[in-house]
Amino acid sequence: MQTNCGRCSRPIALTDVIEASDGQLSHADCEQPQGLTAEERTLLFVFCSDHAVAYCVSCGLSFRLMELGADSVAARTNLCPRCRRDLTETARAHIFRCVTLPSELRERTQEVREAAQHLIKRSQALSDKADVVIREAEAHLFERQQGLRAAMAKTKS
Repeated sequence: MQTNCGRCSRPIALTDVIEASDGQLSHADCEQPQGLTAEERTLLFVFCSDHAVAYCVSCGLSFRLMELGADSVAARTNLCPRCRRDLTETARAHIFRCVTLPSELRERTQEVREAAQHLIKRSQALSDKADVVIREAEAHLFERQQGLRAAMAKTKS
């Protein structure tokens, strides 16, 4: 069972950027659930502005952060300037492997991403478990209702 965003009610995917508040998960940005976080953008700007951070498979070209396009109408960023393909995931992957980033920052960024994915998986597992418990309770209720109806039918006769 999917976990839904507490704000927009759309499903939360493992690749989405999330935040947790009051025990509820939500997209950090419901308009761009898979977009780069402010921290990821900062790391790319500070440590990677002098080299390519994203690769477009369709075009076979690499781009620096400042070369990536945006579409303000569709609220999309990190686009290939040539074919408009979303390159967010390749830019994010760059953070995890870039040798110009201090290793501690690379490791911490990876840990944060893994923790968020673990939280999403755990939330989905709990939703699945809750669904099973609800179905069991419904079956139990149905059995008891049938028993009550049978008892009522006996008393009428």
